Amino acid sequence: MKKGLYIIIASTLLIGIAIFLLGRNSANQAIDQIEINPTTNPIILIIVDSLMDQPLQEAMKKGKAPAFKFLADNGHYYSDIISSYPTMSVSIDSTLLTGKYPDEHHIPGLVWFNTVENRLVNYGSAKEEIIKLGIKQVVEDHFYHLNHTHLNSQTKTIHEVLANNGLQSGSINALVYRGEEKNEINLSKVLANFDVMPESITVETPSIFSYGAFAQYSPKNKENTQIWERYGFNDQFASEELKHVINHNKLPAFSIVYFSDLDKAVHQDGPTNHINAIEKADKQLQQVLDMYDSWEEAIQSNVWMVMGDSGQAPVKMDKEESLISLHSILDPSYKIHKPAEPVQDDDQLVFALNERMAYVYNLDVALSLEDIARKLQKDSRINFIAWKIDDQTTVIQNGKPNALTFQPKGNLRDQYGQTWAVNGDLSILDLNKNEDSIDYGDYPDALARLHSASESHKGEFVIIDAKPGYEFIGEGTPTHPGGGSHGSLHEEDSVVPVIVAGTDLTPGHNRIVDFKKWIEEIVLTNNK
Repeated sequence: MKKGLYIIIASTLLIGIAIFLLGRNSANQAIDQIEINPTTNPIILIIVDSLMDQPLQEAMKKGKAPAFKFLADNGHYYSDIISSYPTMSVSIDSTLLTGKYPDEHHIPGLVWFNTVENRLVNYGSAKEEIIKLGIKQVVEDHFYHLNHTHLNSQTKTIHEVLANNGLQSGSINALVYRGEEKNEINLSKVLANFDVMPESITVETPSIFSYGAFAQYSPKNKENTQIWERYGFNDQFASEELKHVINHNKLPAFSIVYFSDLDKAVHQDGPTNHINAIEKADKQLQQVLDMYDSWEEAIQSNVWMVMGDSGQAPVKMDKEESLISLHSILDPSYKIHKPAEPVQDDDQLVFALNERMAYVYNLDVALSLEDIARKLQKDSRINFIAWKIDDQTTVIQNGKPNALTFQPKGNLRDQYGQTWAVNGDLSILDLNKNEDSIDYGDYPDALARLHSASESHKGEFVIIDAKPGYEFIGEGTPTHPGGGSHGSLHEEDSVVPVIVAGTDLTPGHNRIVDFKKWIEEIVLTNNK
């Protein structure tokens, strides 16, 4: 136990020192050397991680979020935008940038099992998991594979589409950013010599690209890239970079800017107790708007979008109750893969935990997905268990003897124009069927989002989803008892607010998957 702890501490300090030195010596970029073509009313999209409607409304009512309120009062406020699934940032961001769900963009979650390479993929969930999986592999997955081999090359991002139309774009601290220009991210020469991580990685980015301590424009941001400031992945760094771009008249036609601090506060304090964290995010937005002679000029000069990416559900304080251990449920019956080791020949199951959602992979041809699902069904904290055979998805739930089955292209049409064949117990996904239509309840756009997760990558697996109040726990996974967590299909994790000022164009539907087409329409309309 102590030996493992020492390894984690020593490895974390070593990485921290190396990256700290790197951020000081090699990350600055000269923005004046970048040629940006002038455009009309460029879009500035700010993602505020885990921003939710009710706390935002309360903050605005109490006068703690004047910048958010100004944009809302002078634009449009959408309270019910539906996220992607699983409700984890990398999958959501991929949906936003590609206009596709995971079945087409191929990013199944923050953690998933790659059956082709026979290994777990982890883009950076917690330091303990990173140590177990191998620092070098996680660094390569995060810095390179996410954008350049895992994100479907046939599914184009907003950055790529705009570039093909002769328009430039930018990305500040967004994890998903693939564009058309070559850039080099310098990591650590010291750690490369020890084969801990590559010295540098060539990436494809938009014209403006800022990525924490690894790629920054503003000299002032040197003070915002400390180890304790998450190497620049914080709101102050992101807003300072955006201000620097605005100050040098380098705004491209579209920019995406990531504010990440709120997510940490919601995880810690829960979905309702973080008004002060919203106030802090608002102060960073105020500083950006203050770059103009007036806030009115800011919205006359640009299109502003401020949005959440996922909500969070509360997690009960009692760890024994709130944390669902899949090992405890399945360990006596199956040989389960250990994350710190390569997959063994006799391993039967692999777990990929995404907080309140998880994939359980079956590696044993003698086992059936239904048998695994039925064992999981016995735990009342798990909301549903789903698996796909051919094109049909089966969903079961604790306490309900019957199953729900569905597949695309049936005789029932939902509000998004998608058609489904649905049979069985509709209450499992809170569905309501009329003569020729189907409506959603607690799980918005449930059929498309669940189907997309089941088709998002190769392998034989079940999808499990926790009830509000609970999350899944494994070896080294992050947990949030007494705080908040996301990942699930439930509306508490899935519905976010969006504020838009500077355009009257609207998305086709109130879903993040429809935003790419909407954003491209605004940009192309403004720059005919």
